[in-house]
Amino acid sequence: MPPLAGLLVVDLTRYLPGAYAGRELLRLGARVVRIEAPEGEPLRTTAPEWDDALNAGKESVVCDLKSEGGLELARALLARADVVLEGFRPGVAARLGVGPDDARAEAVYCSITGFGVDGRHEQRAGHDLTYLGWAGALADTAPALPPLQIADLAAGGLGAVTEILAALLEGGGARITISMTHRSHDLVAHRVGGETVPKLLTGGVACYRIYPTGDGRLLTVSALEPKFWQRLCELADVPELVGRQWEPRLPELERALAARPLDEWLALFDGEDVSAGPVATLDEAAREFSSGDELGAAPRLGEHTDAWRAELGL
Repeated sequence: MPPLAGLLVVDLTRYLPGAYAGRELLRLGARVVRIEAPEGEPLRTTAPEWDDALNAGKESVVCDLKSEGGLELARALLARADVVLEGFRPGVAARLGVGPDDARAEAVYCSITGFGVDGRHEQRAGHDLTYLGWAGALADTAPALPPLQIADLAAGGLGAVTEILAALLEGGGARITISMTHRSHDLVAHRVGGETVPKLLTGGVACYRIYPTGDGRLLTVSALEPKFWQRLCELADVPELVGRQWEPRLPELERALAARPLDEWLALFDGEDVSAGPVATLDEAAREFSSGDELGAAPRLGEHTDAWRAELGL
């Protein structure tokens, strides 16, 4: 039986952080009900494919929190919930009547915020890029943009799941606040005290870089250990480069890797300790590494409203 089977999660959030957290709780066996405004979750129209990927398998209940009937339904759901997710700015959920004090005392109530509470940024507007910028996570690569929403998914979504699971282990009854900016900074905080190898993660050394291959594809090389680097140099027929992996650039290696197409390098490296691989497309990666538990389309807006009203006697 999944570890969270029998638990009810009520999700008041919008956009990615809460949707991702809810998906992970669903994957662990929880029943997840999304409370949506009459116009629906914004992802339904701005990114319907993302909405399907993150919200399939959940239930959708429409509640206009500014109406008496909608608020009554939302509060009745909170009275049943084992876990509540919300992503309003601090103070808004309470003003709407669905704050921490409106949930069961035994429930785990988790607020996913941009900057936490009580600091000077508490009410600051933001999205993923805003939080990563404040957190120092973009310092090495700006103005280039990150290719995935680290603050939303890792700092916010997974950060919330971690704290929720810990609270459930303790028996529930917790009130949790997640700051996506603080938790994004946590992901880079180990580097604040300095780095032995400057720009190690961003192309500063030859043994940890992305190289073009002969067909225009790209090969990742992360041969940090000497044994990996040595075998790479041997297979690439540049043995004279052994021991030089910490130099910023090695044109000899660049020329060697550009002499063959990616598939040839992958075939040559297969089964070898070289710590190298492709920059796969999303489709290529999905074919090999997808979890296989995709649940299809997200529920229709309000699909489960009537059933929940009947179950709650409203």
